Amino acid sequence: MAAPKHLTIEERDRVTAAVTAAEAGTDGEIVTIVTERSDPYHDVALHYAIGAMLFVAALAAISPATIEAKIAWFSNGWSGAPDPAKGFFALMLIQALVFLIVRYTLAWTPLRLTLTPRATRSRRVRRRAVQYFKVGAERRTTARVGILLYLSLGERQAEIVADEAIHKAVPPERWGDAMVALVAEVRQGRPGEGMAAAVAAIGLILAENFPKTEEDTNELPDRLIEL
Repeated sequence: MAAPKHLTIEERDRVTAAVTAAEAGTDGEIVTIVTERSDPYHDVALHYAIGAMLFVAALAAISPATIEAKIAWFSNGWSGAPDPAKGFFALMLIQALVFLIVRYTLAWTPLRLTLTPRATRSRRVRRRAVQYFKVGAERRTTARVGILLYLSLGERQAEIVADEAIHKAVPPERWGDAMVALVAEVRQGRPGEGMAAAVAAIGLILAENFPKTEEDTNELPDRLIEL
């Protein structure tokens, strides 16, 4: 099932309501961000195109007759010994054509994203989540209890990034249930349900470690942020 590009109004409202409900039992502040994609991955297309070009050069080195045959085909055959200059020119021409074909084929985003290694996607989703956290949540609360739930729809991957106090009190593996609930719903095409479920799970953990106090104020927005 293709990943949705945006959340509906109902889904956005559901996530916002989940944040409000979760924060009712904790001093923690939950920020939710959804984005269509964390990176354009243009460099991945370039790497594939360069790799294809180098493969042509390797093939020519392994089997020079292949290049010679292409030259003969372009020139309708030739007589005598092969011309090294023509061979080099033909190799350069074929490499350029292969590079352009691969590069512009991968201009189609769904294909480029599919061919991007999972490890690369994970690193860039994490990097973008940390960037948004630093801008929108880190040290924005008095007690350093902000936490970001970030979902990148194109990659179908999510990240949780926590502020200083939360990071010290809660081991990373405690967020596992929230992530499982989120990813399972996203794969079924229900990102709003997944975000709401993850927020509820995060809220329970925060309530255990940072229960609601009388001095608590709502320091960060509850609404879902779409980028």
